[in-house]
Amino acid sequence: MTDGSEFVVVANRLPVDRVVGADGSPSWRRSPGGLVSAIAPLMRRRHGTWIGWAGSPDERLEPFEEDGMRLVPVFQSSEDVELYYEGFSNATLWPLYHDVVAPPVYDRAMWDAYVRVNERFAEVAAAVAAEGSVVWVQDYQLQLVPAMLRKLRPDLRIGFFLHIPFPPLELFWQMPWRRQILEGLLGADLVGFQLPGAAANFVRLCARLLGARNTKQDVHWDDRVVRARAFPISVDVEELHDLISQPAVRERAEEIRADLGGGTVLLGVDRLDYTKGIAQRLQAFGELLSDGDLKPGEAVFAQIATPSRERVEQYQLLRDQIEQQVGHINGEHSELGTTVIHYLHTSYDRQELAALYLAADVMVVTPLRDGMNLVAKEYVACREDLRGALVLSEFAGAAAELKRGAFQVNPYDIDGLKEALLAAIRSTPAEQARRMRVMRKRVLEHDVDRWARSFLDELERPQDPLPEEQPA
Repeated sequence: MTDGSEFVVVANRLPVDRVVGADGSPSWRRSPGGLVSAIAPLMRRRHGTWIGWAGSPDERLEPFEEDGMRLVPVFQSSEDVELYYEGFSNATLWPLYHDVVAPPVYDRAMWDAYVRVNERFAEVAAAVAAEGSVVWVQDYQLQLVPAMLRKLRPDLRIGFFLHIPFPPLELFWQMPWRRQILEGLLGADLVGFQLPGAAANFVRLCARLLGARNTKQDVHWDDRVVRARAFPISVDVEELHDLISQPAVRERAEEIRADLGGGTVLLGVDRLDYTKGIAQRLQAFGELLSDGDLKPGEAVFAQIATPSRERVEQYQLLRDQIEQQVGHINGEHSELGTTVIHYLHTSYDRQELAALYLAADVMVVTPLRDGMNLVAKEYVACREDLRGALVLSEFAGAAAELKRGAFQVNPYDIDGLKEALLAAIRSTPAEQARRMRVMRKRVLEHDVDRWARSFLDELERPQDPLPEEQPA
């Protein structure tokens, strides 16, 4: 092929959201988030194409241009969304890869849909990629695409990045289709993970399950060398700086503080997901009030829970649980004019999130397992004033980079979580500045642009020759 794109990104979703104007006319708006911000400039520079689902089931759309990028929609039926996305991706892979926080569902119809949709993505990528071009496949929904694409287009340089954790051998072993997933990933030249431990899990599984030889983090497979490496993702520091420099955002931060009553402001910002540890942090905060360590009005907790996978039963049950927990704590500890927990089950735009980060004295990030958690890094990037404290779970990928500045916790340890919250609330401005300075140095030097460049530099590095087998 010669008339194609030299740089192709394959992701479950396109980097745009459909918006409807006041006159009812539809248009597209670039999606928020670091991944789009990091890759969009590369797409424009390299005449790239982004392949993904447009977000509406049963809708067939032609390729179109938006924001300097060529976008190629991939069709998904209502059944595909139910079985491939809500099913195998989010009822099987998501809980399995997050330490089985919820029991994974192993269903053959879901698996068949996962294979079918991955084939569709691979076929579209094969059709639009130019000869010898770079194709970068994103995340857990598309783990079969690398091998499928290599079979169709062996001339391509294929990279894959997993944004969520990769489980250890003992958990991955449960999955009936474990070989197929590994063989799918081994179609890539470079498989990227958030942390070195995840890359090591992958290499170990390839050896144990497939009998693949390896040299350190290089897997020898199908007469090729497949590299497994860690590339911790980060945030768009420049975008966040621009946001917090806006007078309207700073004014909104002051409004938020006034609306919350003037005490120490604790903030949680999460998708409503059982991996995020929302119930644990609320329990710890409620117990601090019950124990008398905090008094109503002394501290207030604002928990933003962005709607997520609303049609999945596990998420409906979680929403009910969190709402009951908030109601119980507020009923027990709130006073007239003073609410101790403000719970908001809604989405916010980037300006409002930046204002919330500026308003918060303590950012509480307590996932039970998270590939990275960019909220923690966004908070740090926004605190140019060197104020504020970060309470951070040991089980977030970000903990490895921010451990010297954050108040680290095991979210399963409610007593330890209570101690960390109190320590953060009572930290002095001098201690906050010392801790924040260390974290900001890391986040500012390792932003999302550096992440994307480091991955692509490694992917486009000349392929290492396959080492010769040593005689026994």
